Amino acid sequence: MIIDQLFISRSATAKETYEEAQNSERPARSIAKAISWRLIGTVDTLLVSYWFTGEIAIASGIASIDFVTKMILYFAHERVWNRIKWGK
Repeated sequence: MIIDQLFISRSATAKETYEEAQNSERPARSIAKAISWRLIGTVDTLLVSYWFTGEIAIASGIASIDFVTKMILYFAHERVWNRIKWGK
């Protein structure tokens, strides 16, 4: 009886660990999501910057800086949220 309970307890723990691993994103997926999202965001930034400045060179510079900084921030944001169990 005690051995059965111990086995069930260990099996449940192993199953929970496996399920947690399945629900967790790998860093490569977070990078791919960051890049795809930043491409969309950069086009938006480029258009808005051009609309405000009227100069494609300035708008391109703003969009380029925006692309790099926000991609890094998005990746970090994704990795932090991947560790939070709420809502999973």
